[in-house]
Amino acid sequence: MRSIVIAALSTTLGLAVPSAHAQNLDAASSEALAATLKMLTDPSQRAGAIAGNSDARAVDQKIRSLTGSDQLTEELYGLAAQIFEDLGRSQGGDVGKMLDALEQAQQDPAAFAVMLSPATLARLRELATKISDQRK
Repeated sequence: MRSIVIAALSTTLGLAVPSAHAQNLDAASSEALAATLKMLTDPSQRAGAIAGNSDARAVDQKIRSLTGSDQLTEELYGLAAQIFEDLGRSQGGDVGKMLDALEQAQQDPAAFAVMLSPATLARLRELATKISDQRK
C-alpha cells in the first residue's frame, strides 16, 4: 500500500509542479501546495487532473482496486494529502528534495516514514488495517 501512496504522491507532484527546480516555499509555492492538497482531497478537482494524465489514471485505478470502496479511496487520497504536506514541511518546500525523497521511498519506505508526523503514521496504520479488513 505504501508504494501506491508514494506513486500517487509522485504523480500529483508531477501535476502540480511540471518542472522540479529546488525552491523554498514562497507565496507562489505555498499556493501551489494548497492547490495540490485541494486537488487530492476534492474528488471533482482530482477527477479533472486525472482525466488529463494517463499516468494519474493508472495510479487512480490501482488505488481503487487496492481500496475496494469509494470511501476508502477518499480516505487514501486524504492520507496522501497529509503525507504530501508532511513531505513538504520536512524538505523545507524544496521540490527537488521532495522528488528525491519520493524516489528513495520506493526503495526504502521505512526511511521515508521517518519524515512523517506521528499523526500521519497513525492514520497510515489505521487505513492499512481498514483496507486489509475490507479485503477479507
